[in-house]
Amino acid sequence: EDMYKKTHKTFVNVKELDRVMCGKYRPGHFKGVCTVVLKLINISVPDIAYFGLKDYQQFLIIKTMIKDLNLEVAVKGCPIIRDKDGLALSSRNKYLSLKERQNATVLYKALNLAAGRVKEGKSSIKDIKKEAISLINSNPFVKKIDYFDLRDSESLKSVKTLKEKTPAGRNKLLIASALWFGSTRLIDNILI
Repeated sequence: EDMYKKTHKTFVNVKELDRVMCGKYRPGHFKGVCTVVLKLINISVPDIAYFGLKDYQQFLIIKTMIKDLNLEVAVKGCPIIRDKDGLALSSRNKYLSLKERQNATVLYKALNLAAGRVKEGKSSIKDIKKEAISLINSNPFVKKIDYFDLRDSESLKSVKTLKEKTPAGRNKLLIASALWFGSTRLIDNILI
C-alpha cells in the first residue's frame, strides 16, 4: 500500500527492449520492474545498483532506464553463479522435481553448444539455432521453448548473420534462452 496507492497512475516503460525475448512472453513485466526499481532508487538513493546478469534483458533495460532518466546511480552487472553442473542458480530451481533438476542442465549445454559453434567460425545462425534447439528438444523434461536467440548485447536486435565484418569494438553476442521444465520457467544466457 505504501508503494502503490489506489490512485497510482504512473509507470516507467523502456520501449523496444521490452518487446523481445522474455518481454514477448511476459507483456508488461518490464514496465512493472522499471517502475519498482525507479521507486526504490528514489527512496534509497544508492550510489551503485547491482543486478545479476542471468536476467540479462532486465539488466540492460534497467541500465537503459537509468541512463535515459539521468539518474545518478551506477549500474553494475553481477556474473551468473552456477551450480557444479552448470545450471544457473535461481530461486525458481526449487520448483523443479528431482528429475527436472537433473535434466535442466540441457539449457546450459545448448547455450555452450551454440557459443562453441560461433567460436568455431560457423556463420549460419539458422544452423546454430537448429542444432541447439535439437539438443533441447531431445530432453523429455523440456515442455516448451519460449525462445533461443542470438542477439546483439546492447540493442537486443536479432543477429542475422555472423559472416559480415564488424567494426572494432563490436558489442558482444548474447546467446539467450527461456525453457519450461514442467511448470517452471528457466532463463539463462552466455555473452561472447
